[in-house]
This record gives sequence, C-alpha cells and structure tokens, in this order.
Amino acid sequence: MTEDQSGSVTRLLHHWAGGDEKALGQLLPLVYNELRRVAHYHLQRERPGHSLQSTALVHEAYLRLLSNQPPELRNRVHFVAIASRLIRQILVDHAREHRAAKRDGGMRISVEHLEAIPIVGDDELLALSDALDDLYKTDERQAKIVDMKFFGGLSSPEVSEVLGLSRATVDRDWATARAWLHRHISRTDSS
Repeated sequence: MTEDQSGSVTRLLHHWAGGDEKALGQLLPLVYNELRRVAHYHLQRERPGHSLQSTALVHEAYLRLLSNQPPELRNRVHFVAIASRLIRQILVDHAREHRAAKRDGGMRISVEHLEAIPIVGDDELLALSDALDDLYKTDERQAKIVDMKFFGGLSSPEVSEVLGLSRATVDRDWATARAWLHRHISRTDSS
C-alpha cells in the first residue's frame, strides 16, 4: 500500500469513528486486498477443506464492523489488527458450531513453535482460542501480541507500531506468551 493510500485509510478511519457511516464504505475498497490476505493467512492454519473462504471471512468481518460502534482506530495497521481479531472470532464461532455438531473432544495443540503451527482442526483452534482468552485475563498486552502476530500475520515492527511498544518488548512478550500458552494448553490436555 502506498503512503498516499495509507494516509487515505487513516483519514477515512477517523471520519468513520467520528460518525460518518459512508466512510467505512469508502474504506473497504482500499483495504479489501489486505483483509483478504489476512483471511487467507487465517485459513492456511485451518483444517483442509474448511467450508469458509477468504472472501466470506472478509465480508462477515465487514458486516460485524458495520453492526458495531466504530472502534477507535489509529491507522491502517491498527485497523488490520482489529479486523484480524474479528476474523479469528468468526473462525472460532464457526469451529464451535462445527464441533457442537460433531461432539467429539481431544484438544491437543503444541505452542512451542506457535508461529509455524497449522491449526488442523476445530478442536485445536478452540483450545488455542480458549487459552488466548485466558491470557487476555492474565496479560492483555501479551494476548494482543499473540493475536496480531499469530492470527493477524503482523510482523513485530507492525505490532510495535499498533501497540506503541519497542520491538524488544514485543519480542520478549511474544516469547513469554508462547511459553504461557504452552503451559496452559498442556495443563488443559492432561485434565
């Protein structure tokens, strides 16, 4: 995205947050490809043959954005982080529905190399999502970093920009969060 486009995105985000409902409609064409990239990134970690597609995820996220009060968004990267969290929630909701229909358990996931893990089934996604929800209660900043890096595909510099943290702090919190998630999920698996 060019600097001009990024500036236009930021301007439209501020207009939308200020109550201009048309601004979100003008914003979508500017960020659509990036949102599809994020949705595709999420789906690559899902089980093969997932019934949702990138386009459907982007559209559902857009509908959820429309139906809620506009969040305070600082810039394009922050918007992508919020949209990524919405996409994760859509996938989690879908997995819960799918799991409820199947009613089988067995949540096993290793988070030692979290950034390289494909989520191969609904149970793994739900286990990670539940652990991440618990991490939000324990350390919200670390949970946001996991959300943005693992689910959003954002780099450490991008996360640093969104959260206003140094790159070293992001990397340190990322390592700590992965260890916390590993312990939490291991404890859950053995229960």
